[in-house]
Amino acid sequence: MSAATELDLATLDRAAVEDFLYREAALLDEWDLDGWLTLWAEHGTRYVVPCNDTPDGDPAQDLVLIDDDELRMRLRVQRLNSRKAHREYPHSRTNHQVFNVALGEVAGEGPGAELPVTASFTVWRFRYGKASSYVGRYHYRLITQDGRLRIRSKQAVLDMTELRPAGDLAIIL
Repeated sequence: MSAATELDLATLDRAAVEDFLYREAALLDEWDLDGWLTLWAEHGTRYVVPCNDTPDGDPAQDLVLIDDDELRMRLRVQRLNSRKAHREYPHSRTNHQVFNVALGEVAGEGPGAELPVTASFTVWRFRYGKASSYVGRYHYRLITQDGRLRIRSKQAVLDMTELRPAGDLAIIL
């Protein structure tokens, strides 16, 4: 789709959104984190992973595992792409599985419109002969920017009651 073509969130179908989410999952599994960043809106982005005991927690008031704005996401990607990320060098092998995608009602109109999307996920992580899994639900706010679908915000709410069996959370969910 060219930048001149206007993408209307209200006319998007679930299959188009699923394809977008599958592309995000593939970029993460390929460790193309720079490519993953291109899926995000240019300004006002947020990537949040709440703590297991406060899945509805407010990052402004509650402890969260991850609360990244645009700058923090870029720094996270830069660190994960370097040898300085000892927890992820060499990189884990991951398999992001996205399913049960549901589209909400478009909020707002014009350039400020956002499409809420929820999806279930399982992320498998393989490192040093050990398999770990993270299970939960994604909450996205998608927008259009330059004629393309972009992520404004992503919240990964873990269903797990504790992280200990899976280990640390050094990968991007």
